[in-house]
Amino acid sequence: MKPRERVMAALNHEEPDRVPIDLSQAGGDGITLTAYRNVRRHLGLPDLPVQVDSKLAQTAVVHEDILRRFRVDFRQVELGAPDGWKDIPLGEDSYQDEWGVIRTRPPHGFYYDLTASPLAEDGSLSAIERHRWPDPDDPGRYRGLRERARQLHQESDFAVVVNLNCAFFLRCCELRGWENFYVDLVGNVEFAEALMDRYLDIRLAIAERALREVGEYVDIVFVSSDDLGMTDRTILRPDVYRALVKPRQRRTFDFFKARTPAKRFFHTDGAVYPFLPDFVEMGVEVLNPIQVSARGMGDTKKLKREFGDKLAFWGAIDTHQVLPYGKPADVREEVRRRIGDLAPGGGYVLCSVHNIQPEVPPENVVAMFDAADELGRYPLDLD
Repeated sequence: MKPRERVMAALNHEEPDRVPIDLSQAGGDGITLTAYRNVRRHLGLPDLPVQVDSKLAQTAVVHEDILRRFRVDFRQVELGAPDGWKDIPLGEDSYQDEWGVIRTRPPHGFYYDLTASPLAEDGSLSAIERHRWPDPDDPGRYRGLRERARQLHQESDFAVVVNLNCAFFLRCCELRGWENFYVDLVGNVEFAEALMDRYLDIRLAIAERALREVGEYVDIVFVSSDDLGMTDRTILRPDVYRALVKPRQRRTFDFFKARTPAKRFFHTDGAVYPFLPDFVEMGVEVLNPIQVSARGMGDTKKLKREFGDKLAFWGAIDTHQVLPYGKPADVREEVRRRIGDLAPGGGYVLCSVHNIQPEVPPENVVAMFDAADELGRYPLDLD
């Protein structure tokens, strides 16, 4: 099969010729700059300049030679940078983004942490109105988007992913400050709802314009990356989630369902097993990253049995223990297990649970992708 055929068969819960493979083409499944350079050196590939994909997470833009070496079946198109905004440098390793959030990378740290929230001091409705909000119509976001999507669709056989991330819950935590917004959800509900609605309105306006540009040329749309789980529990109480967050997520998925036939992809980390029926109900078709180290998510055979006819699973290769601390044989066994649990009947895309971290040995990265290609062939024979 061609990659696009393979992917769409799998996401339609049919068995393709092999399990599709992803690296850094959807969301949260990339590779950090250090790990990426280590992999290139390990494979003896040219020492090419490495671009930053996510400044916040310090991930790399993966070159085509690596994508082909690891048999990645996807290619991504993303929005461009707005013409009307450039991140404001605030001293060494600190910046303010277009939403007004300030992030700083600590000395010897790998990532940028939230260090200041623009609405931290004022939880009033008037503060929302006074805040400087990004312009969803800024032409820089869409310049060349249609051409890039059309070229990938027409001149390649890869499944095309467009990232239109409309996550709002976590972003509002950043705008208000984590503790403040959690308090708002139970003690200042009118403000919390107004803030989520204002943010989501802007993200959906951006998505509306982007889908007009690329709609017929994309196969998967990255809808949202609102993380709702910690390692041992959900971030929110189920009643709070279902009263305040779920209705807005449902609105988001209804919005995409009405505008594109592309598969709807949802990223949420952590122990979200209690929310899986809610995800199905609100229209999630593809669930990522399947954090197998989190409570309730490690029994992937059970997940497949209970939800495999409704959800396609994307991820599941453990980044908590196996990839950083295991040997290549352990990685191979992890790949065997997840394919055995999640791939029968289709409905599985293989990749790491989270971004591949700096300490992951490059031989383990290679072992993961090579085992995926070898063991993911249909009909599955994992004995």
